[in-house]
Amino acid sequence: MLTLLEAQTHRRYIKSHLPLSALPIHDGVKYIHVARDGRDACMSYLNHINAYTAAAWSRLDAVADADPALHRPAPRPTRDMRGFFRQWITPGGTAGAEQMGDGFFEIERSFWAERDRDNLLLVHFNDLKADLDGEMRRVADFLEIDTPASLWPSLVQAADFEAMKAAGADLMPGAELSFEGGHATFLNKGVNGRWRDALTAEDLALYQSRVETELSPDLAAWLEHGRRGAGDPKAGAGPGGR
Repeated sequence: MLTLLEAQTHRRYIKSHLPLSALPIHDGVKYIHVARDGRDACMSYLNHINAYTAAAWSRLDAVADADPALHRPAPRPTRDMRGFFRQWITPGGTAGAEQMGDGFFEIERSFWAERDRDNLLLVHFNDLKADLDGEMRRVADFLEIDTPASLWPSLVQAADFEAMKAAGADLMPGAELSFEGGHATFLNKGVNGRWRDALTAEDLALYQSRVETELSPDLAAWLEHGRRGAGDPKAGAGPGGR
């Protein structure tokens, strides 16, 4: 990753799945966190897990072998959607906490607690789906990128999910090394609510109970509804969530 970063000749960026508390914080660096309802995030994660190639699992096993704090070999969660959700939502994770829902709640709490930072922008998947143009303008303003008006429509069109999936081979060269089906599998559906047809009332009650335990009410509302539904995280916000 350091080699890839050093090779970037444009404005440099790093993508991470770490909580903000695990990242170095510099005033001269800008941070953008993209969040999603936990149930949707779980469904997306299951798609990734089920598509891992043998080579991908081998790399994860090698990481686990090198770190005594990790489960060895890397845990293989169930491929069943409801079964996976039950593992994901259970504290400690029956297939290894490192890969289950514990990390999701920790990540969201860490960014929410620092949401009033001038160099942190919170973006939500729901808002990107509802108003891609508007959210892209928020990101551009945050990064102080001045884009010619004539170019803007083509940029929004290129960032649409279907356009990205069509250009997946160019956007994700080598994806087939980690995912069966390559970019076509990784860029799966890009929709919300798939959990509605997969989870039972009991499953959803487990999720709600975990949310109430792990998250403050304002953070829980934002994760479920996004900025358009729950308001701007920074507007009149008090201290960070739990």
